[in-house]
Amino acid sequence: MQVLRAAVSLLTTKAAWASSTASTAAAAAAAPVPTSGSGVPPPVLYGTAWKKERTRALVLNALRIGFRGVDTACQPKHYSEELVGAAVADALAEGVCVREELYLQTKFTPLPGQDPHRVPYDSTATLEVQVEQSVRQSLRNLGVSYIDCLVLHSPLPTHAETLRVWQQMERHVQSGEVRALGISNCYDVGALSKLHALAAVKPSVVQNRFHAATRYDREIRAFCRTHGATYQSFWTLTANRNIIQGRAVRDVARAHGCTPEQAWLGFVRALCCVPLSGTTTDEHMRHDLDLPLLSEAEVRRLSQLID
Repeated sequence: MQVLRAAVSLLTTKAAWASSTASTAAAAAAAPVPTSGSGVPPPVLYGTAWKKERTRALVLNALRIGFRGVDTACQPKHYSEELVGAAVADALAEGVCVREELYLQTKFTPLPGQDPHRVPYDSTATLEVQVEQSVRQSLRNLGVSYIDCLVLHSPLPTHAETLRVWQQMERHVQSGEVRALGISNCYDVGALSKLHALAAVKPSVVQNRFHAATRYDREIRAFCRTHGATYQSFWTLTANRNIIQGRAVRDVARAHGCTPEQAWLGFVRALCCVPLSGTTTDEHMRHDLDLPLLSEAEVRRLSQLID
């Protein structure tokens, strides 16, 4: 029931989204509708980095358990995108879900982020051709006719290069092969604002590490709230072990009869973030789909930990 409430809350209007994160538990769980017109990301995404040969079995299991959003990348160095596609095909064949219920998100990874021995596109080609070839490869790997969200894995060295890549990504939205665009590993709100101002298809997703070293992306998250974008967090548990084991989070966990990790992810959801879960166990997959809805007081208390 809690998962259903969270999923329904994602369909609220942008006005409801813009309300204070601590106003009510329901409003706190809301997330924005992407500006480029795609479907809304589910409350939690299954992350597929570093799963290697286990990718197919793990993604299929995640889908069987109830995940409906999957994050991957056309980056053989860290992702097995073709095995994600195989798992999706398995799930569709089994009747676990239909394609329209799935949110499939992949990335274009610029050359510096690729293994030089396994680049999925022509490394000598122009940036535009690299993006084109990467998208084609992702469509083949995933076995689908469209991608729900294409994410730029990281900004390029110059804004001009980033804009060139973004404009090519926009062409794939115009062709119908991609439904929405996003950017990852972008921690400069000025650069994000500049990209947003110049983009024809605005970023509907910003996916970053959620940790103290970046002050929990306060400015980036505020930008997302203002412009109707979804902030996706990764490293959400790994980078915050000390906080999760602290008294405040444990108190919230006890009050809801859940684990500290669930309490922390519930808090992150209350900040209108969509966390990525890369867990490999059935138990934790189920936990990550059954997050508590925190009270206003609980949200305020845990917010103090990241101020």
